[in-house]
Amino acid sequence: MGEETKRNVPVDEVWRAYMTGGQLPQGVSLPWYESAGMRAIARRLPSDPRCNVCYYPFGGLGGKIVRSLIRLEPSKMNPHLCNVCERFAEEHPGGAELEVALLFADIRGSTPLAAKMNARDFSRLIDRFYKVTTNVIFMHGGLVANLKGDGIAAFFPPAFTEDHNYAGAAVRAGRAILAETGHGNVDGPWVPVGVGIHTGEAYVGAVGEPGRNLDITVLGDNVNITSRLSDQAQQGEMLVSEATVSGAGLDTSGHELRSLTLKGKEEPFAAWVYAAERERP
Repeated sequence: MGEETKRNVPVDEVWRAYMTGGQLPQGVSLPWYESAGMRAIARRLPSDPRCNVCYYPFGGLGGKIVRSLIRLEPSKMNPHLCNVCERFAEEHPGGAELEVALLFADIRGSTPLAAKMNARDFSRLIDRFYKVTTNVIFMHGGLVANLKGDGIAAFFPPAFTEDHNYAGAAVRAGRAILAETGHGNVDGPWVPVGVGIHTGEAYVGAVGEPGRNLDITVLGDNVNITSRLSDQAQQGEMLVSEATVSGAGLDTSGHELRSLTLKGKEEPFAAWVYAAERERP
């Protein structure tokens, strides 16, 4: 992309267009393999799995061709997307404020849990938790922001989620995390987890050093709110903010509306409580 194009199109406009619609704004040049016409061709190339945004295949003969021609491969951030997103961050350093859905999931009582286990077994438990939760997040179009000891943080941009319903995608991911960790099972969970989900504006952009450790992350007050929601979720609970309930079109019938005191907030914060669904006999 030439310097003139860079000057004419603000970086925040580029990021907002890409993260909300999966396309770059008019006036920003695209490589030939990212054009709309090539996406139509990519859909027909064999075979699955493939990128959820540009439809280039990772498997089969088609996958071999695109790896050879354009060095395309699954993204480190989400293997259901390709590394075009990472190239995008390299070519457009910066970011933009946009509305996203945010999800935090944490292991409840990890400190006493670790005290009851030897270090190797506890590390295996944490590793299993990371693998299960990241896979769920990826399957629902989310991006992992970070792994933090006993928890995981993710965000769901509109462009990468089904029907651009990012709030609904985050809620489905939260429910799946509780189910996959065994909440609702007769024998109980194999690891106790609480989930917090919130929707709001956040800064999404590239941080780090281009060419070395550049990463796409999410920052802002709404990220902190989501983290604190997760902290207050009890084992097997998913605390969902009213903004997310509205965005996802959730039915709140029969669910508790809990008033929470969040660190750094003077006013009570309302969140709906969705417990893990019990297995049917």
